[in-house]
Amino acid sequence: MHKILPASTSLKDFEKFLRSDYEIGLFLDVHIAQLKNIARLANQHGKKMIYHLDLIQGLKNDEYGTEFICQEYKPIGIISTKSSAIAKAKQKGVLAIQRMFLLDSYALEKSYSIIQKAKPDYVEVLPGVIPYMIQEIKDRTHTKIIAGGLIRTVEDAQNVLDAGAESITTSNKEIWEHFSGV
Repeated sequence: MHKILPASTSLKDFEKFLRSDYEIGLFLDVHIAQLKNIARLANQHGKKMIYHLDLIQGLKNDEYGTEFICQEYKPIGIISTKSSAIAKAKQKGVLAIQRMFLLDSYALEKSYSIIQKAKPDYVEVLPGVIPYMIQEIKDRTHTKIIAGGLIRTVEDAQNVLDAGAESITTSNKEIWEHFSGV
């Protein structure tokens, strides 16, 4: 997995990703009707996609929605907060990325329990700008960490990577450009 996973929130961002050196990208907040075109363009440019199931408008983020995305669009991975989606992605041979929010101690403990049962390939930690939590989560879950959310500068990104994150999901083009080719 690359250090930076460019996250597109618009077709303009996606076109920039397609022209970049990055092989793997994410598309956030997309309507289901746009997926066919996105998948076609990604394939034409030799790109691999990760789709955030919880942010696909018009699709339920459950095991059936996961199965549909895996069969129709053949992503390299999916992101979801739902353990049923994580289980189905793993069954389909797709990278399963469990999204985890750092809200408070109770939510953290509940997330640890869910991750222990779901056994995702990666955990995406949000907000990822809290470097000291990266190592704790990595140690507790024995899972590779992707950090995302509120990582606003190249320095923030480097601090999170230095703290043990495998990758960072970001829509910040300055960060994309800084780490391009690294």
